[in-house]
Amino acid sequence: MAAAMRHLPYGRQCIDEADIAAVAAVLRSDYLTTGPAVAAFATRLCEITEAPHAIACANGTAALHLACAALGLGDGDAVVVPSITFLATANAPRMTGAEVVFADVDPDTGLMQPDHFSEALARADAAGLRVRAVLPVHLAGQCADLPSLGEIARARGIAVIEDACHALGGAYARGGQGWAPVGACLDGDMAIFSFHPVKNATTGEGGAVTTRDPALAARLDRLRCHGMVREPALFRQPEMAFSDEGPANPWYYEMPELGWNYRLTDIQAALGLSQLGKLRRFLAERQRLAALYDAALAPLAPLVRPISQSRGCRSGWHLYPVLIDFTRCRTDRAELMRRLRARGVGTQVHYIPVHRQPYYRDRYGLADLPGADAYYARTLSLPLFVGMSDEDVAYVCDELAEAVAGVAEAAA
Repeated sequence: MAAAMRHLPYGRQCIDEADIAAVAAVLRSDYLTTGPAVAAFATRLCEITEAPHAIACANGTAALHLACAALGLGDGDAVVVPSITFLATANAPRMTGAEVVFADVDPDTGLMQPDHFSEALARADAAGLRVRAVLPVHLAGQCADLPSLGEIARARGIAVIEDACHALGGAYARGGQGWAPVGACLDGDMAIFSFHPVKNATTGEGGAVTTRDPALAARLDRLRCHGMVREPALFRQPEMAFSDEGPANPWYYEMPELGWNYRLTDIQAALGLSQLGKLRRFLAERQRLAALYDAALAPLAPLVRPISQSRGCRSGWHLYPVLIDFTRCRTDRAELMRRLRARGVGTQVHYIPVHRQPYYRDRYGLADLPGADAYYARTLSLPLFVGMSDEDVAYVCDELAEAVAGVAEAAA
């Protein structure tokens, strides 16, 4: 029997006194929102990703929506989205009026591969859909094959929006060109990040879009603030904008297109800036914990094993998913999760295939995506967060082994 019971969620934030002090400093300042902390946070994100532009916003979903809107997606357009992802990856293009074509994934990584992208494009062509964007997902921190996906997309004039919400701090190989940070946008147009508390760094709630395109950056910046512009060179109503003497009226602004209030506050940005200062340490700790898991779970293979590691990727290690052969173990996932929770081990499933959600089944019918279904049928995310100890990892693995045996015994 394992030692004294712990209480380990599948993920949680790591907040220290420096984070608290950073937030308190903003609370004592003149700016709680639209102030210098937001700009400083965006600048630091540019340094980490090596992208020249970063637009901070309210959350990862808002970032996805902004990116789709900045491309001008709308009725008559379609986007390709892997089915193994969170709802927001598909919902954001639908919020613009674009249709979604779901792509299959590798059953051992959950990642959309180039052949899955090509197959989704073929289905879209057969249906007469005009695909204008693809949203590769860096699931659990592992990078999709951006060079290959980007090459396919460029050949057809398709924009690439990376859903990098799991992968802050990760990197991928670009052949003979070395390694690129996730979010550098060297093989795509925009990358999306989330700063939810369980992510690799947090602002509480928050998101960001990185890009190398100054025109996209300007539009993203405009759309996150109601679509407003205050630059005199952009004004289209000079009779209202300018005084008789020539300068722009100091109160004046215009709204050339519809936007939203998707701004990040300085309170959130201050926390995020403090967190980004510890990102390298956070990532090293997540990598160390993942290696401990790999070693401790080895005796349970092949019935329980980590997801396959994609080549040419330095993972951001947002999650630690394992693949469980529930049939051979004679286990039931729900019962296994209940047994683990009773012993203080929180787990989660990332994710239910989005193509099976009622909204999308009603709209498109049920797509045949065997890789996504196979990945979903076996996956379970174990606790992974900064602050876990070596003993915590051992405890999780001991309890998992005991729970698997217990459920199998009950099913016998």
